Amino acid sequence: MAGKPDNARPLTPSQDTEQNTLELGLIGNCQIGALIDSRARIVWCCLPRFDADPFFSRLMDTQDRGYFSIELQDLADTRQYYQRNTAILCTELTDKYGGRIRINDFCPRFRQFGRAFRPVALVRRVEHLEGTPVIRVKLRPTSEYGAHTPHTTHGSHHIRYIGRNRVTRLTTDASITYVLQESPIVLDGELNFLLGPDESVTESVTTMCQRFHSETATYWQEWVRGLAIPFDWQNAVIRAATTLKLSTFEDTGAVIAAMTTSVPEAADSQRNWDYRYCWLRDAYFVVHALNRLGATATMENYLNYIINLVVGAAEHELQPLYGIGGEARLEEYDVPGLAGYRGMGPVRTGNAAYGQVQHDVYGAVVLAANQAFFDERLARPGDEALFRRLTLLGEQAARLFDKPDAGIWEYRGRARVHTYSSIMCWAACDRLARIAGQLELREDSTRWRQQADRMHEVICHEAWSESRQAFTESFGGDTMDASLLLMHELDFLRADDPRFASTVRAIEAELRRGDHLFRYAAADDFGRPENAFNICTFWYIDALWAIGRQDEARRLFENMLACRNPQGLLSEDLDTANHELWGNFPQTYSMVGLINSALHLSRSWEEAV
Repeated sequence: MAGKPDNARPLTPSQDTEQNTLELGLIGNCQIGALIDSRARIVWCCLPRFDADPFFSRLMDTQDRGYFSIELQDLADTRQYYQRNTAILCTELTDKYGGRIRINDFCPRFRQFGRAFRPVALVRRVEHLEGTPVIRVKLRPTSEYGAHTPHTTHGSHHIRYIGRNRVTRLTTDASITYVLQESPIVLDGELNFLLGPDESVTESVTTMCQRFHSETATYWQEWVRGLAIPFDWQNAVIRAATTLKLSTFEDTGAVIAAMTTSVPEAADSQRNWDYRYCWLRDAYFVVHALNRLGATATMENYLNYIINLVVGAAEHELQPLYGIGGEARLEEYDVPGLAGYRGMGPVRTGNAAYGQVQHDVYGAVVLAANQAFFDERLARPGDEALFRRLTLLGEQAARLFDKPDAGIWEYRGRARVHTYSSIMCWAACDRLARIAGQLELREDSTRWRQQADRMHEVICHEAWSESRQAFTESFGGDTMDASLLLMHELDFLRADDPRFASTVRAIEAELRRGDHLFRYAAADDFGRPENAFNICTFWYIDALWAIGRQDEARRLFENMLACRNPQGLLSEDLDTANHELWGNFPQTYSMVGLINSALHLSRSWEEAV
């Protein structure tokens, strides 16, 4: 059933599995997600949705709790891979006597009764492959961010885990006594575990889990078949696209930045943030990637989420981020019940950046919504009514483009007129002019074009440094910012504009470390950055491609592919010395960057076949 390994790398038991790493696989169903380590231990899973209390929290802890493991006695070797073109994760464990098992992990997702079936549930199917393997099941959940341990009750085929705010049920065809006692089990067939709501299972759990497995595999294979992927690096793009899909909260259309909270950007850096929310700065890039992949249903759902935020904000200023249900208040606080990733606390929930002033959000939203006016595939195309709502954002952008803000990188201790924010404000007005032209609203098109041209002239004057021969991080500044690599992508400058090429050179001189890019080099509220920012490296690759340094761009892209974890996933940050992943995981921004760079750099199908 598992098919051939996809991005598989052999692992050995000599590796220290007690220290958390980001060598994790992701499963999910667009309602929940879970992270699983190389020995098939579920170490992170929030229920009943991405931003909720973690039922499994071991990734953010140092105690022997907060996980669901199926341990193989006398373990000698492990191998992990995805079932081909699916979000079903397979882990093979082999003991020193040749006994071998396979654990198939997934969250059910398929079409049922004319709609998507995506329960708050995960399935573990344990198969005997060879020999006489002996396993031990350990299910040790936490509640209230590690402050409490759920107590249990049980029946003949289930165990109930009762927390203060939630009851979760494990239904299984394994011995309940052995699971509760964590006793050894000789595996001579298969065992199935269904973890989900406190509801009775009315059919054989064995039959149900087998059916869920088959139908979930079919769903993902059909979904992948509909993607428009490049000829080169197909497996990498498929895994990135699937990860992007798994990061979608389908009920509202929101796309989260990452599944985790508080994985530090660098060791002991205190840069520990909760990324289980939706950042508007990501909107354009996510929509652009989904469009190019042909994932129009996911894209349209995300656009609807963004448009709902616009309607809700009315004439108020947009926030940098929102909850996955559109929640505006995301109060940030530390949770003392968890020690943190490798003990590097604090662990935080909420994100105070929701209250920051970030002017780039106006451009991000208009750029994303722009798709609705030009894409004939969408069921609900943009119309004049939506255009009128977007003009409120354009008015804000025109008013704020030359005013200080916290910038794309969310500086907490300073405000400047950040060039990237100004360019994004310009992009809002520029796209409104294009939308008005598409709708044949000539007076509006002329007005917004004049406004955009005026802003363009100001930015070019104030942000250009004659001494650096480059656009700088802020008006009148002299430092570089990797976000300015996007000037061509945003149509602010043509690729053959000498100012763009010289800005790329200035950025690489200041921010490149080996084959990777920092987002900035100057000290911020927490000191100088220590690790490269993966999305910035992809932006750099795209910029090199645009200015004609294509061989170098392809080499750097291949290097970034080699930095993915064994399951093909990336986090936010990278240690340039040892290529260890840091920061929240898996990072949507990073996976979008991989997709866009692959689409830029790949040979066409006509050229390659």
